[in-house]
Amino acid sequence: MSGIEWKKEESVAIISMNEGDNKHNLDFANKLSTAIDDVLLDQDVLSIVLTSGDPKIWSIGVDVMWVQEQMQANNNENIKAFMYGMNTVFKKLLLAPVPVIAAINGHAFGNGAILSCACDFRFMRSDRGYFCFPEVDLGIPFLPGMIAFVKKAMPYYKFNEMKLTGKRAAASELETHHVIEKACENTDILMETAIAFAKTLQKKRGIFGEHKKRMHKSIIEIIENEDPPYIDKLFLFVSD
Repeated sequence: MSGIEWKKEESVAIISMNEGDNKHNLDFANKLSTAIDDVLLDQDVLSIVLTSGDPKIWSIGVDVMWVQEQMQANNNENIKAFMYGMNTVFKKLLLAPVPVIAAINGHAFGNGAILSCACDFRFMRSDRGYFCFPEVDLGIPFLPGMIAFVKKAMPYYKFNEMKLTGKRAAASELETHHVIEKACENTDILMETAIAFAKTLQKKRGIFGEHKKRMHKSIIEIIENEDPPYIDKLFLFVSD
């Protein structure tokens, strides 16, 4: 099974990322963006659960090898398209007129952890998987937009700690610090819990979407106005 697929359970759309480690590259960004669009076309969908088809990994973030290959081949436009494509995904999640719940069923590293922070709520299994921002050790700076929406997803003191140390955190720690709603014993309980929670959110799209639009107005402005100078200059890595 490969690709990004979705199915519906009552009013809940379950999007499954089935790209192995779910590394973020241009193809991944395009597929996830299309899946979100397809889900929202179904007016009966009132919530989204985003999960992974891999039993151990939710998403390990940027496909660094793909980026390096593009750089070596001077395919700079592909890299820019990828970065803008992921920002499009982030904006679609931030502005989706339905609740978006990340069901983190394995490791969420780097851009994968950041992707979960663009969602409205997070649940995570406690028997396997870590959540971390290793960019400080990899020499990859966050874009301003990423910083803005990660701060809405977790307490600033915890973001400060995790971003500047690169430390890994398991579900129990994330639950304690209100980064996730609940640490679940295993994958089955995780999915049952996340979907059950999603089914309680029977909100009208119009008002829900307007709430998110107003709440995240400044974040969207940062993504659209402050990120492009870094993307256009391909300021991706810091070597020293």
